[in-house]
Amino acid sequence: MRTFFITLLLVIVSLSPVFSQPKYEIRATWITTLGGMDWPRNKAVNASGIRRQQKELCDILDRLKAANFNTVLLQTRLRGDMIYPSAIETFAESLTGSTGGNPGYDPLAFAIGECHKRGMELHAWIVTIPAGNTRQVQLQGRSSVVRKNRTICKLYKGNWYLDPGNPGTKEYLSCIVKEITSRYDIDGIHFDYIRYPEQADNFPDKDTYRKYGKGKELKQWRRDNITDIVHRLYTDIKTIKPWVKVSSSPIGKYRDTNRYPSRGWNAYHVVYQDAQKWLKEGIHDALFPMMYFQGNNFYPFALDWKENCGNRWIVPGLGIYFLSPDKQNWPLDEIVRQLHFTRQIKLNGQAYFRNRFLLNNTKGIWDELQENFYTTPALIPPMTWMDSIPPSTPAMPSLQLLPDGKMHMSWQISTDNNGGLVTYHLYASDTYPVDITDAGNLLETYLTHTEYEYTPISPWRQKRYFAVTAADRFGNESAPLELNAISETDIPLLNDGDILTLPEIKEAKTVKIFTATGEEIKYFVYAPQMSIASLPGGFYTVYILNNAGAQTFVGTIVK
Repeated sequence: MRTFFITLLLVIVSLSPVFSQPKYEIRATWITTLGGMDWPRNKAVNASGIRRQQKELCDILDRLKAANFNTVLLQTRLRGDMIYPSAIETFAESLTGSTGGNPGYDPLAFAIGECHKRGMELHAWIVTIPAGNTRQVQLQGRSSVVRKNRTICKLYKGNWYLDPGNPGTKEYLSCIVKEITSRYDIDGIHFDYIRYPEQADNFPDKDTYRKYGKGKELKQWRRDNITDIVHRLYTDIKTIKPWVKVSSSPIGKYRDTNRYPSRGWNAYHVVYQDAQKWLKEGIHDALFPMMYFQGNNFYPFALDWKENCGNRWIVPGLGIYFLSPDKQNWPLDEIVRQLHFTRQIKLNGQAYFRNRFLLNNTKGIWDELQENFYTTPALIPPMTWMDSIPPSTPAMPSLQLLPDGKMHMSWQISTDNNGGLVTYHLYASDTYPVDITDAGNLLETYLTHTEYEYTPISPWRQKRYFAVTAADRFGNESAPLELNAISETDIPLLNDGDILTLPEIKEAKTVKIFTATGEEIKYFVYAPQMSIASLPGGFYTVYILNNAGAQTFVGTIVK
């Protein structure tokens, strides 16, 4: 029965047509800084190295923006070290090639600014419980958490971990998240490895359990330890900046389901991670479960996350690194089916591990996303459980046609009910009024200014109507402001840059073409189609004269 159920799901997915593009969808990628696996490859050892390191990141973000990604999960705490100048832990080795080496700039602040320039969110990815292997701790020296806070650390199988059962661990992690949240304009904090290590039965916490267990059964005590940490960190973050999204990446299988067993690898029983409880108790905004599985190990567990989401976001992490011939050599169709399925059951997006396999177009995954799945921009869903009041609608629309065919648009600033930052979404359409529920009409997202210059991809693809909305930090969107009203004379004439098609008008004799400033530049004998190949690029108005010399406006040309 289980096999039949999953097979049926696969058949349904394989027969599904290409989905229309959703307006709201989290499209995320994990950028790993440990060892520079995704970034940085260039070391910031001098001014030239800094420039190369920064350009390397900008190139990554440019490509993600071009593919309509909207969320970057940037590894900020690695193994007891950081990519920013922290008062708590030292600089990561990957920035300069030496542990503690100062890169000469603030990589986290730089990354946040560059993401925001491109209308993307940055979530600080925190590797939570691991504190480094013996080599890493030795290199960190007196700066390591093991040296500074030995009582909250445990050595297990050659690696150091914070002890979740020690109350000092919660305090230590609290200091880290408060430092990041208060100092940086982050959009989210994303917890990784917020759990006990694999094969945790022998984790050396018997002394901690004796001291703090309070009569609880060991496994439930461990589960409660992790949940208590989550609760504290969520409260710390939201107290400082309530709009910052709090998420984590739990093991991809919560526990056995009635559809399929977890086969001994799950969050709840093996690593004491009660992630579904975090959603239901409201101490998490989103989960990015690491669903690096195929077939029966993927689909029933994706459904389980959906059915137990507590009205919060589920964004499955897809294991695209398994596409690599050096890993498990999955076929691309495996990921394509998973993409279709996550949309079909209305999960809140997708995340990809890791970024290098994404940008390297492993098995064609990058092309697949650009050409089929992410063909339009998408917005981050609103966090209505935190705030559901949208900002005021923009006012005072202005749209100016420029001589070169571009359009300059502006509007008056909007205000948020909490006095917070407001950004703007711009929509464009060939029909009036502009339908802002259609993702295909999204032109630009998360603009920080109240002006925009529109340049069509090609003259014959120029849009006729434009609208703008305001959005707050929680994702609530205002009603639209139409930037230009419909007009009977607003008629873009069909042309491909070479041939102009004119309406059929009785007694039409000649055609006049004027620039946007009113200068007559062309005079033709009327024909239903005529060449405009010699016409310079720009915006023009077209009039037709009849036999009596009466002049009638018929439309516009953008070339």
